[in-house]
Amino acid sequence: GHPAWKPHPVQGWTPNFIPYVAEAGLKQKLQNEVVLVGGEESIQTALNLAKMEGIFCGVSGGATVAAALKVAKKAPKGSTILAMVPDTAERYMTTPLFASIDPEMNEEEKALFESTPCGRS
Repeated sequence: GHPAWKPHPVQGWTPNFIPYVAEAGLKQKLQNEVVLVGGEESIQTALNLAKMEGIFCGVSGGATVAAALKVAKKAPKGSTILAMVPDTAERYMTTPLFASIDPEMNEEEKALFESTPCGRS
């Protein structure tokens, strides 16, 4: 296996896998910077994207946006930063990504639902 492999919570990435394109690009020194994002930060960012922005993504999407936010903190004023999140979180509902979310509605959520036309019928 690859000597730099470490366990991670990103579903879809085979353990012990570093994409050739990433490894080749690093060897050619094509990058300006490598931004590291941990598993917990990736999960929290994915959850925050869902809660605050309505963007329903997986752990890799959370990692991508977390890295972009780190870059944005250091970028010159007026910079444009692109973070692509081509994913949806629906396939991760039973994974650690949503372990902190109770599948049953609490009283506040029930009251909110009942205040909607669908909840009143």
